[in-house]
Amino acid sequence: MFEEKIWQINEPTDLIILPEMFTTGFSMDAEKLAEPMNFRTFRWMRQMAEQTGAVVCGSYIVKENNHYFNRLIWMKPDGAHSTYDKRHLFRMANEHEHYSPGRKKLIESLKGWRICPLICYDLRFPVWSRNLPEGSNNEMTYDLAVYVANWPAARVNAWDILLKARAVENLSYVIGVNRVGADENGIAYNGHSAVSNPKGELIHYADEHQEIKTLVLDPEEVRGLREKFPAYLDADKYKII
Repeated sequence: MFEEKIWQINEPTDLIILPEMFTTGFSMDAEKLAEPMNFRTFRWMRQMAEQTGAVVCGSYIVKENNHYFNRLIWMKPDGAHSTYDKRHLFRMANEHEHYSPGRKKLIESLKGWRICPLICYDLRFPVWSRNLPEGSNNEMTYDLAVYVANWPAARVNAWDILLKARAVENLSYVIGVNRVGADENGIAYNGHSAVSNPKGELIHYADEHQEIKTLVLDPEEVRGLREKFPAYLDADKYKII
């Protein structure tokens, strides 16, 4: 189904974003549904990236060294890849009892953009998402944060608010890609996939229907706002341990 949707993209595309656990839906049945690395889903993502010439990212259930991870794959067209394991596991669904948490953020580069992919519940934790200046030139860590999600309709107001908040506080674009429909547990998901600019203004909003949308993001909007309103220079310094 996703392959058919990807082939409907008819304009130049650099990054294709799929939801959280896009092969299964949000499931705690890790033992049954997990795949090892370099297996079916991994190889499919590599094929899609190669054939489209775009980076393809999304998360699925991975088993590695007898541990299970809600793992995002960042797959490049040349077959090189990076991974991000969801750090904040949704305890209200007992995710923390079935999966191991990630320990490291991922910052990837794509055509001059620095991109930070994150997963669903991570959105509620601003410290983990914080975009702090580093180095002698006080350059911020990323220009775009991407949240892939299975965020239910019952709490979608928080999703809408927090996507904008992460954009404003981090002076970056934010993309949130959420699923729609109902899962086998009868939990409803109503999408609200969205793109916010660094001012927290929506430049796209998908509501509750399925949609394939290609948007062009402007790096000058990030750079210009950071020059005119460099609030990040007054941010508190800290380390996550």
